[in-house]
Amino acid sequence: MTLSLTGPLVLVGAGKMGGALLAGWLGKGLAAKDVIVRDPTPAPEVAALIEAHKISLNVDVAEIAARAPAVVVLAVKPQLMDAVLPELVPLVAPDTLFISIAAGTSLHRLKDLLGEEMRAVRAMPNTPVAVGRGMTACFANALVSDAQRDVANALLAAVGAVGWVESEAQIDAVTAISGSGPAYVYYLAECMAAAGEALGLAPALAMQLARATVSGAGEMLEQMPDEAATLRKNVTSPGGTTAAALDVLMGEGGMSPLMRRAAAAARDRARQLGQ
Repeated sequence: MTLSLTGPLVLVGAGKMGGALLAGWLGKGLAAKDVIVRDPTPAPEVAALIEAHKISLNVDVAEIAARAPAVVVLAVKPQLMDAVLPELVPLVAPDTLFISIAAGTSLHRLKDLLGEEMRAVRAMPNTPVAVGRGMTACFANALVSDAQRDVANALLAAVGAVGWVESEAQIDAVTAISGSGPAYVYYLAECMAAAGEALGLAPALAMQLARATVSGAGEMLEQMPDEAATLRKNVTSPGGTTAAALDVLMGEGGMSPLMRRAAAAARDRARQLGQ
């Protein structure tokens, strides 16, 4: 599906995440002439993208407001919100949707900075958006129309899967699972490689086995309709090698309770950062 908007898209913040989103939108057909980027120092790879597509950079807010933007995406670091958002107040309008991907920044905080009339979606994407395989969870405030919700869904679906939570408080749980989750998977690969080394494999081969296994299993989860538990059982022969390993991983104090404690710690930290 080709992306099409009723007005310009303004990307505020051109770091890694903002750049990944921009690349995804352009790849889905969003016209470069309809994009405006605001960032005093774009990341080098994003600056190259801006130059290659001749995207407008750091246009004056009054000029942007005159063009009636359809979407403003806030991709700045949370600690910069207080400095950056007040100058964007002239962009607040009924037909302009704000999408914030700033971790820990609540819709209430956005309203304090942008005003009562702000239409906003709070989104939590994860880093695999960089390869078009991200997961983004969203929550919209009460002023967002169905059409604007569809726009947010289309923009975020350009870089992966999209889901909507029932309350903003659930964003902290999303952060704990999909937001921080890629790090858990990378650490799993590290642990598998280290275990291979302990069993006598060369370090390079051990890491190759771990990386290929994690990415291949992930691709099967993506492509096959079976539940994760079914895929696990398909690999596990009674009394076999996989069963022996799973007896450890699924035993008392194994992976499930450990992951629950880890996710709870991430959720609790997300709550603290959002206060």
